[in-house]
Amino acid sequence: MTQTNESCVSEFFLLGFSRQPQEQFLFMLFLSMYLVTVLGNLLIILAISTDSRLHTPMYFFLGNLSFVDVCFSSTTVPKMLANILSSQSIYFFECLTQMYFFIVFTGMDNFLLAVMAYDRFVAVCHPLHYTTKMTPQLCALMVSGSWVIASMHALLHTLLMARLSFCADNTIPHFFCDVSPLLKLSSSDTYLNEMVTLSEGGLLMIIPLASILVSYICITWAVLRVPSTKGKWKAFSTCGSHLAVVSLFYGTIIAVYFNPSSSHSAETDSAATVLYTVVTPMLNPFIYSLRNKDIKGALTKVICRKQQRHGL
Repeated sequence: MTQTNESCVSEFFLLGFSRQPQEQFLFMLFLSMYLVTVLGNLLIILAISTDSRLHTPMYFFLGNLSFVDVCFSSTTVPKMLANILSSQSIYFFECLTQMYFFIVFTGMDNFLLAVMAYDRFVAVCHPLHYTTKMTPQLCALMVSGSWVIASMHALLHTLLMARLSFCADNTIPHFFCDVSPLLKLSSSDTYLNEMVTLSEGGLLMIIPLASILVSYICITWAVLRVPSTKGKWKAFSTCGSHLAVVSLFYGTIIAVYFNPSSSHSAETDSAATVLYTVVTPMLNPFIYSLRNKDIKGALTKVICRKQQRHGL
């Protein structure tokens, strides 16, 4: 088939969850989860930015993760909420734009989880050298490098998608413009797109995931040598929570993007995608920050200051 640079269709229709009988329940559920996600992550950013004691590498990465999670959810959830009430149309250019930012923020979540695991590895396994290893310059370089790689990764997939033709069905059985459902709709040969997803996309998933696993294996080995049973339990509890989020995030991504397209349906893809687009960003503030005493103390100070200003 001849490849063209222009699509045969000017817009797509997003079905989302509009075919589900419990539409009103899903709308209230996802709206509540989205509000919790935005509020929780914004509180983390506020606490870290206003308390000078939290201007450390660990909280610098946490602040970046919270910012990315807000952007990540805002890229897909508002459109999903509209889709639940009725099928929504989206222009081809808007669809590619949404896909681009979705891939960027997915990549940033991916890289930041790896960076944070490395930060904890240095803190636990090399505590005496923590300040010399985790310098502000290195922290800024890791975050900025993550943004560059994630942006280039998203641009590659967006350009590859833009070269395809969509001349048949323009109904997307999904709640946003994602790579997998768009490839299924294309009337062009998608072999190159699929190979790039499996190779380049897989590499950018496997390397951070491997670094996370290696970091936590080293952390576990170091914790096992701690004589205090209470200290061991506290460390394992924290690592277990972090690894639960990592497993949820990577497990659903691998299930959606790195399995043969014939092995799962659109409904399965949508359900799996909800886990890492809605559930994981909502859990991150609780897992990584709101259980932290320093964060709670900073938030308490912010609230007390506002009450004093208003004479309460």
